[in-house]
Amino acid sequence: MELRQLKYFMEVAEREHVSEAALHLHVAQSAISRQIANLEKELGVELFEREGRNVKLSPIGRTFLHHTKVALKAIDHAKKQIDEYIDPERGSIKIGFPTSLASNLLPSVLAEFKRKYAGIQFQLRQGSYNFLIESVKNREIDVAFLGPVPENRADINGDILFSEDLYVLVPSDHRIAQRKSVYLSELKKEPFVLFPKGYIFNKMAIDGCREAGFEPNVTSEGEDLDAIKGLVAAGMGITILPESAFTETKTPYTSKIAITSPNLHRTVGIITPKHRDLAPSEKVFYDFIMDIFKQQ
Repeated sequence: MELRQLKYFMEVAEREHVSEAALHLHVAQSAISRQIANLEKELGVELFEREGRNVKLSPIGRTFLHHTKVALKAIDHAKKQIDEYIDPERGSIKIGFPTSLASNLLPSVLAEFKRKYAGIQFQLRQGSYNFLIESVKNREIDVAFLGPVPENRADINGDILFSEDLYVLVPSDHRIAQRKSVYLSELKKEPFVLFPKGYIFNKMAIDGCREAGFEPNVTSEGEDLDAIKGLVAAGMGITILPESAFTETKTPYTSKIAITSPNLHRTVGIITPKHRDLAPSEKVFYDFIMDIFKQQ
Protein backbone atom coordinates (compact mmCIF):
# COMPACT_ATOMS: atom_id res chain seq x y z
CA MET A 1 0.00 0.00 0.00
CA GLU A 2 1.49 3.32 -1.07
CA LEU A 3 0.89 6.85 0.18
CA ARG A 4 0.17 7.88 -3.42
CA GLN A 5 -2.62 5.32 -3.65
CA LEU A 6 -4.24 6.65 -0.48
CA LYS A 7 -4.12 10.22 -1.75
CA TYR A 8 -5.64 9.19 -5.08
CA PHE A 9 -8.33 7.22 -3.25
CA MET A 10 -9.25 10.19 -1.04
CA GLU A 11 -9.48 12.58 -3.98
CA VAL A 12 -11.78 10.27 -5.97
CA ALA A 13 -13.86 9.56 -2.86
CA GLU A 14 -14.37 13.28 -2.20
CA ARG A 15 -15.25 14.13 -5.83
CA GLU A 16 -17.01 10.87 -6.80
CA HIS A 17 -15.52 11.30 -10.26
CA VAL A 18 -12.22 9.89 -11.53
CA SER A 19 -11.63 12.43 -14.31
CA GLU A 20 -12.27 15.39 -11.97
CA ALA A 21 -9.85 13.90 -9.44
CA ALA A 22 -7.26 13.43 -12.19
CA LEU A 23 -7.67 17.04 -13.29
CA HIS A 24 -7.24 18.32 -9.74
CA LEU A 25 -4.18 16.13 -9.09
CA HIS A 26 -2.63 16.89 -12.50
CA VAL A 27 -2.19 13.21 -13.37
CA ALA A 28 -3.63 10.97 -16.05
CA GLN A 29 -7.04 9.44 -15.39
CA SER A 30 -5.63 6.02 -16.29
CA ALA A 31 -2.94 6.38 -13.60
CA ILE A 32 -5.57 7.02 -10.92
CA SER A 33 -7.75 4.15 -12.09
CA ARG A 34 -4.76 1.80 -12.13
CA GLN A 35 -3.59 2.77 -8.62
CA ILE A 36 -7.07 2.41 -7.14
CA ALA A 37 -7.45 -0.98 -8.82
CA ASN A 38 -4.11 -2.04 -7.28
CA LEU A 39 -5.28 -0.80 -3.89
CA GLU A 40 -8.56 -2.73 -4.13
CA LYS A 41 -6.69 -5.85 -5.22
CA GLU A 42 -4.33 -5.56 -2.24
CA LEU A 43 -7.22 -5.03 0.19
CA GLY A 44 -9.39 -7.70 -1.40
CA VAL A 45 -12.50 -5.50 -1.53
CA GLU A 46 -14.16 -3.05 -3.90
CA LEU A 47 -13.91 0.46 -2.46
CA PHE A 48 -16.18 2.01 -5.10
CA GLU A 49 -19.41 1.20 -6.84
CA ARG A 50 -19.13 2.21 -10.51
CA GLU A 51 -22.01 4.16 -12.06
CA GLY A 52 -20.95 5.06 -15.61
CA ARG A 53 -18.38 7.84 -15.39
CA ASN A 54 -19.23 8.43 -11.76
CA VAL A 55 -18.13 6.38 -8.79
CA LYS A 56 -19.64 6.06 -5.35
CA LEU A 57 -18.04 4.72 -2.18
CA SER A 58 -19.12 1.23 -1.20
CA PRO A 59 -20.04 0.69 2.47
CA ILE A 60 -16.56 -0.71 3.20
CA GLY A 61 -15.13 2.14 1.12
CA ARG A 62 -16.70 4.68 3.49
CA THR A 63 -15.10 2.91 6.43
CA PHE A 64 -11.73 2.86 4.69
CA LEU A 65 -12.04 6.58 3.84
CA HIS A 66 -12.53 7.47 7.50
CA HIS A 67 -9.40 5.58 8.55
CA THR A 68 -7.43 6.93 5.58
CA LYS A 69 -8.19 10.51 6.64
CA VAL A 70 -7.01 9.75 10.18
CA ALA A 71 -3.85 8.07 8.89
CA LEU A 72 -2.93 10.89 6.50
CA LYS A 73 -3.47 13.51 9.21
CA ALA A 74 -1.12 11.52 11.44
CA ILE A 75 1.48 11.40 8.65
CA ASP A 76 1.17 15.15 8.05
CA HIS A 77 1.57 15.78 11.77
CA ALA A 78 4.65 13.53 11.90
CA LYS A 79 6.23 15.43 9.01
CA LYS A 80 5.43 18.71 10.75
CA GLN A 81 7.09 17.41 13.92
CA ILE A 82 10.25 16.60 11.98
CA ASP A 83 10.33 19.92 10.12
CA GLU A 84 9.82 21.89 13.32
CA TYR A 85 12.29 19.79 15.29
CA ILE A 86 14.93 21.20 12.96
CA ASP A 87 13.68 24.76 13.59
CA PRO A 88 10.76 25.13 16.05
CA GLU A 89 10.51 28.85 15.34
CA ARG A 90 9.78 28.34 11.63
CA GLY A 91 6.58 26.32 11.83
CA SER A 92 2.90 27.08 11.34
CA ILE A 93 -0.03 26.81 13.74
CA LYS A 94 -3.75 26.40 13.06
CA ILE A 95 -5.53 28.38 15.77
CA GLY A 96 -9.27 28.32 16.40
CA PHE A 97 -11.27 31.01 18.17
CA PRO A 98 -14.90 31.97 18.89
CA THR A 99 -16.46 35.27 17.84
CA SER A 100 -16.57 36.57 21.41
CA LEU A 101 -12.77 36.56 21.69
CA ALA A 102 -12.04 37.98 18.23
CA SER A 103 -12.01 41.66 19.22
CA ASN A 104 -10.05 41.68 22.48
CA LEU A 105 -8.08 38.59 23.48
CA LEU A 106 -6.98 37.28 20.10
CA PRO A 107 -5.45 40.42 18.53
CA SER A 108 -3.46 41.31 21.64
CA VAL A 109 -1.90 37.89 22.31
CA LEU A 110 -1.18 37.16 18.64
CA ALA A 111 0.47 40.53 18.10
CA GLU A 112 2.69 40.03 21.14
CA PHE A 113 3.58 36.49 20.08
CA LYS A 114 4.38 37.63 16.54
CA ARG A 115 6.81 40.24 17.84
CA LYS A 116 8.75 37.54 19.68
CA TYR A 117 8.42 34.68 17.14
CA ALA A 118 8.26 36.35 13.75
CA GLY A 119 9.07 33.12 11.87
CA ILE A 120 6.01 31.19 13.06
CA GLN A 121 2.98 31.53 10.78
CA PHE A 122 -0.71 31.43 11.75
CA GLN A 123 -3.78 29.98 10.12
CA LEU A 124 -6.82 31.29 11.97
CA ARG A 125 -10.25 29.65 11.98
CA GLN A 126 -13.32 31.14 13.63
CA GLY A 127 -16.01 28.73 14.78
CA SER A 128 -18.71 27.81 17.24
CA TYR A 129 -18.06 26.15 20.59
CA ASN A 130 -18.68 22.55 19.51
CA PHE A 131 -17.01 23.09 16.13
CA LEU A 132 -13.77 24.16 17.80
CA ILE A 133 -13.75 21.18 20.15
CA GLU A 134 -14.37 18.72 17.32
CA SER A 135 -11.77 20.41 15.10
CA VAL A 136 -9.05 20.13 17.74
CA LYS A 137 -10.03 16.52 18.39
CA ASN A 138 -9.93 15.68 14.66
CA ARG A 139 -6.61 17.49 14.01
CA GLU A 140 -8.19 20.09 11.75
CA ILE A 141 -7.08 22.78 14.23
CA ASP A 142 -3.99 22.54 16.43
CA VAL A 143 -5.12 24.62 19.41
CA ALA A 144 -8.14 26.80 20.12
CA PHE A 145 -9.22 29.53 22.50
CA LEU A 146 -12.57 28.74 24.07
CA GLY A 147 -15.01 29.75 26.76
CA PRO A 148 -16.20 28.18 28.92
CA VAL A 149 -13.30 25.74 29.11
CA PRO A 150 -14.57 22.13 28.78
CA GLU A 151 -13.87 19.88 31.75
CA ASN A 152 -13.36 16.14 32.18
CA ARG A 153 -13.24 15.27 28.49
CA ALA A 154 -11.42 12.13 27.39
CA ASP A 155 -10.12 13.71 24.17
CA ILE A 156 -9.39 17.35 25.03
CA ASN A 157 -7.13 19.15 27.52
CA GLY A 158 -8.48 22.47 28.76
CA ASP A 159 -6.39 25.13 30.53
CA ILE A 160 -8.16 28.08 32.13
CA LEU A 161 -6.53 31.45 31.42
CA PHE A 162 -9.04 33.69 33.22
CA SER A 163 -12.67 34.05 34.27
CA GLU A 164 -15.05 36.81 33.24
CA ASP A 165 -18.45 37.99 34.43
CA LEU A 166 -21.67 37.85 32.42
CA TYR A 167 -23.59 41.09 31.84
CA VAL A 168 -27.09 42.10 30.82
CA LEU A 169 -27.37 44.11 27.60
CA VAL A 170 -30.47 46.30 27.28
CA PRO A 171 -31.69 48.99 24.82
CA SER A 172 -30.50 52.49 25.75
CA ASP A 173 -34.07 53.60 26.49
CA HIS A 174 -34.81 50.62 28.76
CA ARG A 175 -36.06 51.34 32.29
CA ILE A 176 -32.79 50.05 33.83
CA ALA A 177 -30.42 51.41 31.17
CA GLN A 178 -28.86 53.97 33.55
CA ARG A 179 -28.29 51.53 36.39
CA LYS A 180 -24.84 50.10 37.18
CA SER A 181 -26.14 46.72 38.36
CA VAL A 182 -29.28 44.61 38.52
CA TYR A 183 -30.62 41.49 40.18
CA LEU A 184 -31.37 39.10 37.32
CA SER A 185 -34.67 38.15 38.96
CA GLU A 186 -35.87 41.72 38.28
CA LEU A 187 -35.89 40.87 34.57
CA LYS A 188 -38.03 37.75 34.62
CA LYS A 189 -40.89 39.41 32.73
CA GLU A 190 -38.64 40.85 30.03
CA PRO A 191 -38.45 39.50 26.45
CA PHE A 192 -35.05 37.94 25.77
CA VAL A 193 -32.97 37.86 22.60
CA LEU A 194 -30.78 34.76 22.59
CA PHE A 195 -28.73 32.52 20.36
CA PRO A 196 -30.62 29.43 19.13
CA LYS A 197 -30.72 26.25 21.16
CA GLY A 198 -27.46 24.33 20.85
CA TYR A 199 -25.26 27.45 21.03
CA ILE A 200 -23.16 27.80 24.18
CA PHE A 201 -24.34 31.39 24.79
CA ASN A 202 -27.94 30.16 24.74
CA LYS A 203 -27.13 27.62 27.46
CA MET A 204 -25.24 30.16 29.57
CA ALA A 205 -28.10 32.67 29.47
CA ILE A 206 -30.84 30.13 30.18
CA ASP A 207 -28.83 28.51 32.99
CA GLY A 208 -28.32 31.96 34.52
CA CYS A 209 -32.02 32.79 34.39
CA ARG A 210 -32.91 29.44 35.91
CA GLU A 211 -30.43 30.07 38.70
CA ALA A 212 -32.27 33.35 39.30
CA GLY A 213 -35.53 31.40 39.57
CA PHE A 214 -37.25 31.88 36.23
CA GLU A 215 -37.45 30.61 32.67
CA PRO A 216 -36.61 33.37 30.16
CA ASN A 217 -39.23 34.46 27.65
CA VAL A 218 -37.25 34.13 24.41
CA THR A 219 -38.95 36.19 21.73
CA SER A 220 -36.12 36.61 19.21
CA GLU A 221 -33.00 34.71 18.14
CA GLY A 222 -29.80 35.59 16.32
CA GLU A 223 -26.90 33.42 15.20
CA ASP A 224 -24.01 35.83 15.77
CA LEU A 225 -23.05 38.56 18.23
CA ASP A 226 -23.73 41.43 15.84
CA ALA A 227 -27.23 40.11 15.19
CA ILE A 228 -27.95 39.71 18.92
CA LYS A 229 -26.67 43.20 19.71
CA GLY A 230 -28.60 44.66 16.77
CA LEU A 231 -31.85 43.09 17.94
CA VAL A 232 -31.30 44.45 21.46
CA ALA A 233 -30.51 47.90 20.05
CA ALA A 234 -33.74 47.74 18.03
CA GLY A 235 -35.72 47.18 21.22
CA MET A 236 -36.61 43.55 20.55
CA GLY A 237 -35.53 42.44 24.01
CA ILE A 238 -32.56 42.07 26.33
CA THR A 239 -29.74 39.53 26.42
CA ILE A 240 -26.95 38.09 28.57
CA LEU A 241 -23.37 38.00 27.28
CA PRO A 242 -19.84 37.61 28.70
CA GLU A 243 -17.65 40.69 29.13
CA SER A 244 -15.34 39.79 26.24
CA ALA A 245 -18.29 39.95 23.84
CA PHE A 246 -18.39 43.73 24.26
CA THR A 247 -15.97 45.97 22.45
CA GLU A 248 -17.45 49.03 24.21
CA THR A 249 -19.04 49.32 27.66
CA LYS A 250 -21.76 51.65 26.35
CA THR A 251 -23.03 52.64 22.90
CA PRO A 252 -25.71 55.14 21.86
CA TYR A 253 -28.14 52.25 21.38
CA THR A 254 -27.45 49.79 24.22
CA SER A 255 -26.28 49.67 27.82
CA LYS A 256 -24.21 46.96 29.51
CA ILE A 257 -25.21 46.32 33.13
CA ALA A 258 -23.51 44.18 35.78
CA ILE A 259 -25.46 41.32 37.37
CA THR A 260 -25.42 41.52 41.18
CA SER A 261 -27.10 38.16 41.73
CA PRO A 262 -26.68 35.38 40.88
CA ASN A 263 -22.91 35.53 40.37
CA LEU A 264 -22.63 34.51 36.72
CA HIS A 265 -19.28 34.03 35.02
CA ARG A 266 -17.51 31.83 32.49
CA THR A 267 -13.98 30.50 32.21
CA VAL A 268 -11.87 31.31 29.14
CA GLY A 269 -8.88 29.26 28.12
CA ILE A 270 -7.02 27.24 25.55
CA ILE A 271 -7.77 23.68 24.46
CA THR A 272 -5.32 21.14 23.06
CA PRO A 273 -5.62 17.50 21.97
CA LYS A 274 -5.16 14.94 24.75
CA HIS A 275 -3.91 11.99 22.70
CA ARG A 276 -1.11 13.55 20.67
CA ASP A 277 1.89 15.71 21.50
CA LEU A 278 1.96 19.28 20.29
CA ALA A 279 4.33 20.01 17.42
CA PRO A 280 7.34 22.16 18.44
CA SER A 281 5.87 25.44 17.14
CA GLU A 282 2.52 24.63 18.78
CA LYS A 283 4.33 23.97 22.08
CA VAL A 284 6.14 27.30 21.76
CA PHE A 285 2.77 29.04 21.32
CA TYR A 286 1.09 27.10 24.13
CA ASP A 287 3.90 27.87 26.60
CA PHE A 288 3.88 31.54 25.56
CA ILE A 289 0.13 31.85 26.22
CA MET A 290 0.35 30.09 29.58
CA ASP A 291 3.26 32.31 30.68
CA ILE A 292 1.40 35.49 29.72
CA PHE A 293 -1.61 34.68 31.85
CA LYS A 294 0.41 33.39 34.80
CA GLN A 295 1.91 36.88 35.05
CA GLN A 296 -1.48 38.61 35.15
